Amino acid sequence: MARLSDSIAVTASVLKKGQPAIFPTETVYGLGVSIRHAASPDILYSLKRREKAKPISWLVSQQDDLARFGRCVPEFAFVLARTFWPGPLTLIVKASDEVPEAFRSSTDTIGLRMPNNACALELIDTVGCPLATTSANVSGKRPAGSFGDLDAGLCSQVFAVLSDGEDGAKSGIASTVVDCTQDHPVIVREGAITIADIKSLS
Repeated sequence: MARLSDSIAVTASVLKKGQPAIFPTETVYGLGVSIRHAASPDILYSLKRREKAKPISWLVSQQDDLARFGRCVPEFAFVLARTFWPGPLTLIVKASDEVPEAFRSSTDTIGLRMPNNACALELIDTVGCPLATTSANVSGKRPAGSFGDLDAGLCSQVFAVLSDGEDGAKSGIASTVVDCTQDHPVIVREGAITIADIKSLS
């Protein structure tokens, strides 16, 4: 049964056991597992009732992780990361050998994002690896932009629910997703960062 906590150490210990936890980001609350301690992201699909055809991205804690977990990353992806990370931008890149096969998409890619939330970044660093993370809501339901918006049934199925006490600072808008596996950026989903924001870099 989930326990509400403001302790990053407690939440990290849950994640280090390979168990799922709920935690804040600057956009919405996330549901995630440690990519080093969980064998796969399967539990996230089960909890969300999400189709397995939809890949689950990672939250990372530093810009260097783009080169570490990405392979043949184009220069424009690094420009996007330097401009918008930490922030609500997910970059899809070809997965490097450091990405476990169970966490890759069917096309051998991985989505990476560095969140602009001190609590999330400290949690990632405390666990010691990226967190495979999806929004903390049942598929088809609205993502939780505040602690009070979290689904009680979903919370009861994880082992830690972390609150940072900063619900008012969350945008409630999902991250923008950009495919960086081609010769130019392709926007898969427009979110907090707009198409105009990205085009302004060119």
